[in-house]
Amino acid sequence: MNNLINCVLALIALINPVSKVFIVSLLAENASVEETRKISIRATFIALIILVVFALTGNFILRSIFQVEIYAFQIVGGGVLVYRGFLALNKGLFFESDVNQKLEEASIVPLASPLIAGPATLTAAVTFPQHYGLGITLIAIIVSLSINLILMLSAKRIGRALKRYNLMGALIRITGLIVATIGMQLMLNGIRTYGLGFGGIH
Repeated sequence: MNNLINCVLALIALINPVSKVFIVSLLAENASVEETRKISIRATFIALIILVVFALTGNFILRSIFQVEIYAFQIVGGGVLVYRGFLALNKGLFFESDVNQKLEEASIVPLASPLIAGPATLTAAVTFPQHYGLGITLIAIIVSLSINLILMLSAKRIGRALKRYNLMGALIRITGLIVATIGMQLMLNGIRTYGLGFGGIH
């Protein structure tokens, strides 16, 4: 149970629901509640398919097709997370969106990917099964995406409240710190895995 909770919490931090609330609340200003609901569900479903496919076949794709070892993916993916986390800490934004973009056009890009199924969560989908187990990772993906969907469906109301009390930027920066920390841990795990493969780093 602890592994499942830890896996869910890590995925939620990587998915970063706060940034989804920010983007959807902006796009929803010119859309109805029903339109927002449909697009949020569609984006979540597409992201779910992408993450499950990567969790099930990521290692095979990396090693058999691209000839890439998992430690290399951990190091590079972790570096991406550190960079994204630093940007969030510095700018208070994970992703810059065109406020004039229609919500229906954003269901796949940027909502499904890269905002939900982006470099962070794709790295997690590939690497988490080795640490938590495939079953726990798949359950955690479903749970974390469900939590994110609930927040996306309430994005307009939540965004209004966060902006009223000037909390949006602060929450994004806090999440950015968490994401950067997870990224650094992924890089260290990759370096450790690489070292063990060569008899260990002394």
